[in-house]
Amino acid sequence: MKWAFRGLLLLALVLGGVAIWKREGITRLLAVNSLFDEEKIVHNFSHMDGLFFSTTLNIPETDVSLLSGTPLDMPAFEAWVEERAVTGLVVVKDGQIAHESYYLGTADTDLRISWSVAKSFLSALMGIVVSEGDIASIDDQVTQYAPALVGGAYDGTSIRNVLNMASGVRFNEDYLDFNSDINKMGRVLALGGSMDEFAASLSERDRAPGEAWKYVSIDTHVLGMVIRGATGRSIPDLMVEKLMVPLGLEADPVMLIDGKGVAFVLGGLNLRTRDYARMGQLFLQNGMWNGTQIVPADWVAASTANTAPATPTAHGYGFQWWLPSDATDGEYFARGIYGQYIYVNQPEGTVVALNSADLAFTEAGAHQQNLDMFREIAAQDGLDD
Repeated sequence: MKWAFRGLLLLALVLGGVAIWKREGITRLLAVNSLFDEEKIVHNFSHMDGLFFSTTLNIPETDVSLLSGTPLDMPAFEAWVEERAVTGLVVVKDGQIAHESYYLGTADTDLRISWSVAKSFLSALMGIVVSEGDIASIDDQVTQYAPALVGGAYDGTSIRNVLNMASGVRFNEDYLDFNSDINKMGRVLALGGSMDEFAASLSERDRAPGEAWKYVSIDTHVLGMVIRGATGRSIPDLMVEKLMVPLGLEADPVMLIDGKGVAFVLGGLNLRTRDYARMGQLFLQNGMWNGTQIVPADWVAASTANTAPATPTAHGYGFQWWLPSDATDGEYFARGIYGQYIYVNQPEGTVVALNSADLAFTEAGAHQQNLDMFREIAAQDGLDD
């Protein structure tokens, strides 16, 4: 009995030690499992740095761009705000902030999670890297710059294929399925694993690269691997230098990272809503900001054109940007789960940045309701016009 007791005591000590050692990982895993709980989602979406590994993107002090202008004569939108659980709304009209409002106890200073809106930021960075010659062509194979992918599902896939979400890689994107690939990936992120290793471990395809569009979030991580391999630099460092400093962001962004310190580029960016609007205004201006061409104009045009092959969706897709099915020239958007958007309407000179905590974002008509509201907002004039 004495030896049995000692054995149990030793086991308890070992388990206790493991629990302490893994406490942060367990905490993050629990955070993943409750991230979208109704009573927590609003708070979580503005405090992601407290739930996951993260790094702050330090922006040197600079003049903040994009100032307030003539208030917009907004359409009736109170019911939409409530139904879609909007947390932040910023409208830019003719280069100036024309409306700004915040809801559900949030503030204008909150750093809000981008989710897949971050994909459009990474696409812009890819355009810059290509223009600077670090990547010779987007028709190069991804393995040329990310050799860890040799022998896996991405072997034989071009950068263009991946930009278009036409990699052909088998990947279950069902957020409501605990065992889906996207949720497995979330647990890798929470427990301090390697996103690079996760991407390299994918071994199956649904179709040949370039054959058809299918939304695969891990594709964007592969783009990050390509950029890092081509430049020898981290994504946060490049984003600060190439995008965020030139744009004059008003607050240091936060980027979620994996356990190896690699940026979660497919959805881990956290910005103020006004700073999301700045990104939209940059694209509305064809990549030009304060007289400087930040993103090549031809890349902006290519990114926002419906070029993805055989797209089985009501919307078009370019290089990590979406287009409405009935888009007018110069109308497109970045989109993230639970109601995150950057909507650009060049003919109307309008950008709408939206952050939400919309638990019903997958319901039929939810996205169309948002798009209809964006278009109605874009059609409005200033109050003194």
